[in-house]
Amino acid sequence: MITLSEIWRYPIKSHSREQLSEISVTAGQSLPRDRHWAVVHDASDADGSRWVSCNNFTIGAKAPQLMAINSEFSADGATVTLSHPERKALTFCPDVDSQPFIDWTRGMVPSNRAQSFRLVRAQERAMTDTDYPSISIGNLASNRDLAKRMGFDLSHLRWRCNLWIDGAEPWAEFGWIGKTIRIGSIEFEIKEPVRRCLATTSNPDTGQRDADTLAALNALGHQDFTVYAIAKTSGTLRPTDPVEVDL
Repeated sequence: MITLSEIWRYPIKSHSREQLSEISVTAGQSLPRDRHWAVVHDASDADGSRWVSCNNFTIGAKAPQLMAINSEFSADGATVTLSHPERKALTFCPDVDSQPFIDWTRGMVPSNRAQSFRLVRAQERAMTDTDYPSISIGNLASNRDLAKRMGFDLSHLRWRCNLWIDGAEPWAEFGWIGKTIRIGSIEFEIKEPVRRCLATTSNPDTGQRDADTLAALNALGHQDFTVYAIAKTSGTLRPTDPVEVDL
C-alpha cells in the first residue's frame, strides 16, 4: 500500500524547512506558506510582486550552509524561529523586521557570491522554482535506492520536497508524469520531473557538501529526482493518507 509519509514546507526559499502534521491544500495553489518569502541578493531588484526565476535569490546551490536551517512558526503564525548548527536560534517576524534575519545569515553566503540584501514576501504566488504553482512529491523508495547505489547514508531532506510517499517501487513516480494521482481526498496532476542542482550535494544536518548526488543521478541517465505536481482539488493532507495512482 502506498501512503503519504511526511509533509514539509519551506517558508523562506532556500533558508528553512518545517515538518507538518497536516496541511490544507487549495486547488491550483502551492502549499500555504511554502516559499512564501525569499531572500533577494544585492545583484537583483526582485520585490516579490511577481514570480521570477531563482537566480534572483540567495539559494542553497550557491550557499550550502543554508541547507541546514530549520524553521518553526509560533502558534499564532506571527513569528518564526530559525535554528542552525552554527548559530543561536533566531525568532523574528518576517513581515515586520527582517534585518535581524539578514544579519543572522551573514557569513553563510560565500564571499565570492552575491550577498543577501533583503527579505521579500510573495504577493502573487509562492516563489517556487516553477513558473506555475507547484507542489513537489517524492518517493522514499527512490531515495533509498539512490543511497544504496552511492553507498552513502543519503538523507531525503536534501531534496527539499513537499510531500514524501512510501510503499511505491523505486522511481515509480517518473511513470506518473502526465497522470492524476490521489493523496487522501486530493487529486494531483503530475507535471514533470524536478531537475536537480548543487544544493542537493549538501548535508541538511551540517550544511557541508559531502555527496555527489548529481553524478549519481547522471549515472542513471538523467539529473532528475522527485516530481512537480499541481493540486486539482482542495482538502487536507495528513501522514498515512492513502495514495491512489491508477485513476
